[in-house]
Amino acid sequence: MSKQDYTEERGGLADAVRVVVRTLVYLVLGGLALTAIATVASVLGPTIALDLYTPPVAAWWTVFTAVVVQGVPFLLLGTVVSAAIGAFVPERVFSRLLPRNQALAVPVAGAAGAILPGCECASVPVAGSLMRRGVAPAAALAFLLSAPAINPVVLVATSIAFPGQPLMVAARLVASLATAVVMGWLWARFGREKWLRLPKARTTGSGTSRRGAFAAGLQHDFLHAGGFLVLGSAAAATFNIAVPRSVLDVFTGSAWLSVPLLALLAVVLCVCSEADAFVAASLSGFVPTARLAFMVVGPMVDLKLIALQTGTFGRAFAVRFSSATWVVALVSSVLVGWWLL
Repeated sequence: MSKQDYTEERGGLADAVRVVVRTLVYLVLGGLALTAIATVASVLGPTIALDLYTPPVAAWWTVFTAVVVQGVPFLLLGTVVSAAIGAFVPERVFSRLLPRNQALAVPVAGAAGAILPGCECASVPVAGSLMRRGVAPAAALAFLLSAPAINPVVLVATSIAFPGQPLMVAARLVASLATAVVMGWLWARFGREKWLRLPKARTTGSGTSRRGAFAAGLQHDFLHAGGFLVLGSAAAATFNIAVPRSVLDVFTGSAWLSVPLLALLAVVLCVCSEADAFVAASLSGFVPTARLAFMVVGPMVDLKLIALQTGTFGRAFAVRFSSATWVVALVSSVLVGWWLL
């Protein structure tokens, strides 16, 4: 072994040791912080709870924590994939896998969304990482929409929620994939660069190893996207306690009103794509097409996703893209529902 190889090997080992030590330090400090918070909460909690605890506050807290708990594991999955793409996957890989023609790259990227078993929280950081690696925004956005909607976990959950109704599973697959591909094509044709704040590549020192770049990318993406996840979850919880359920019952008798109503409800409820089929199945008073719209719109447009898109790609993009996606998803649900259901 040459002296240079020996030096490089020692340098790589030193980087790995530093990453491990830094992780252990974070865990120790985090554990001490959580212990301190738990101690203070155990002392002050009962007094504060007596003053603030009311049924609406309890309902708000229940919905808020449910949305956050559902989203955080998949957000972590997405940030891990995003950091891994940025640190370990060469840019030439994407140029080889995707066609150069955007019109062809969009459906390929949309179909590739079936590979990632995650929800919308995971798809945003991954799409941002793909753009940083040189993937055309239209293709990355098609992947962003399809990944949480057509992956195997979601389709299996839908089949369990609607036993004996394979057409509902097929309708969800077709309508969701069609929406993702159409939105990718629309962005390729009408999208403007000034609307999209492209994620900037994270700069690391020349001596930073791939493991160090992975750790830095994971920390940056998770902390950045986590704040917007909390913001969107709080908005969803507020809607749940502000709108009486009796108001929703007025719309169940009309097919024309029930479809856009459930499409709007999917935006504000922020149910994770792995669980929304069970919520849709419980809405037995609504027509099948309305429940399909709930499952197609939810993974593509909801409050926490809009907040995540705003933080990652900018407000100008999030407003335009979310509005157009909602319309396309609604139309796709109606057409596919009329055809299959």
